[in-house]
Amino acid sequence: MRHKINIVFEQLSLQKFAIKSIIRTCINAVLDAEGINVPCEINVLVTDDAGIQVVNRESRHMDKPTDVLSFPMFQLIAGEPPTDWTDFQDPETGLVPLGDMVISMEHVAAQAKEYGHPKRRELAYLVVHSVLHLLGYDHLDEGPQKKQMRAREEAILAELGIGRGE
Repeated sequence: MRHKINIVFEQLSLQKFAIKSIIRTCINAVLDAEGINVPCEINVLVTDDAGIQVVNRESRHMDKPTDVLSFPMFQLIAGEPPTDWTDFQDPETGLVPLGDMVISMEHVAAQAKEYGHPKRRELAYLVVHSVLHLLGYDHLDEGPQKKQMRAREEAILAELGIGRGE
């Protein structure tokens, strides 16, 4: 399936190619694992803590940086993608605009160090996490929803060959 993944970097990064590759690979893996059988569009902003703090403040009224923000275009049901995506498709492009994500590479680096794994693993985890949010998954209840989301995250990362220690 050919998805449109728009990636914008707010800051110059020497690792731009590697970061883009990880983001694209993870987005496609989640969409495949979740059985999304229509071409989708996802926008990704790669920024730093100051950049994500601005977005967090303007969108969620929380004036602090965070690791990743997800802005789903639709209210989907976790694990139950629509059988007919016609009403979700952009009539001009034929793509389903699933939503936007914002990732702080400063948080990626800090959390990778904190958890003792490579930045690649942390970035992959946050991208998988964010795409699952775009597809209706959530973890606010600290119960069954969180458990369902964590199980999907770990399964998809395992499919990618990215375990906790990697």
